[in-house]
Amino acid sequence: MVETGATGVPDISVDWYHDIVDVADGSPEPVQWFAGHFTEGAILLLGLLLLVAALTRLGGGPRDRALALVAPVPVVLAYVCSEWLKTVVDEDRPCRAATRAIIAGTCPAPGDWSFPSNHATVAGALAVATLLLSRRIGLVALPLAALAAFSRVFVGVHYPHDVVAGMLLGAIVVLLLVPLLARPAAALLRRRSRAERPVADPVGGSTRR
Repeated sequence: MVETGATGVPDISVDWYHDIVDVADGSPEPVQWFAGHFTEGAILLLGLLLLVAALTRLGGGPRDRALALVAPVPVVLAYVCSEWLKTVVDEDRPCRAATRAIIAGTCPAPGDWSFPSNHATVAGALAVATLLLSRRIGLVALPLAALAAFSRVFVGVHYPHDVVAGMLLGAIVVLLLVPLLARPAAALLRRRSRAERPVADPVGGSTRR
């Protein structure tokens, strides 16, 4: 177990956290307002990009349709893994251990652990899933996900290593599971397509199987 407070947290992560939140606290009010809203809104934007990327695949063959259908599943599983890891590590939020002012307004309640960042995990998973569906849209999603992860440190609710770990966790889960899930899904879609294909009628017409 990682001890609560800053004890057990990498010193470099603590130092970077202090530097970032000091910059955030001294930033103009419009910047702080934008960061406070962006940290939540970016997840919605990434979800929208994934949806758009999935729609571009639905008109393709069985493999394309399978990828579009299974891509959201590892995103959910990545979030579940992140929640489980939080209960194992029990790392306290930096905003409860540090004396710096934060722009998030309030620090998450005790028991809402810090490592890894759920937001960063979901952002990383959504971005990589989008990239697997559409390279063009994915190249927009990746920097957006990185900004979403960084914003969690900027508003003061996570250490830098929390968001890095979250991004990697989300990316790895998606990269491992999307191909594994897509193969049987594509095979099922192919069988269904063959079953629904019209066959020649003995009297000259056609019928469906």
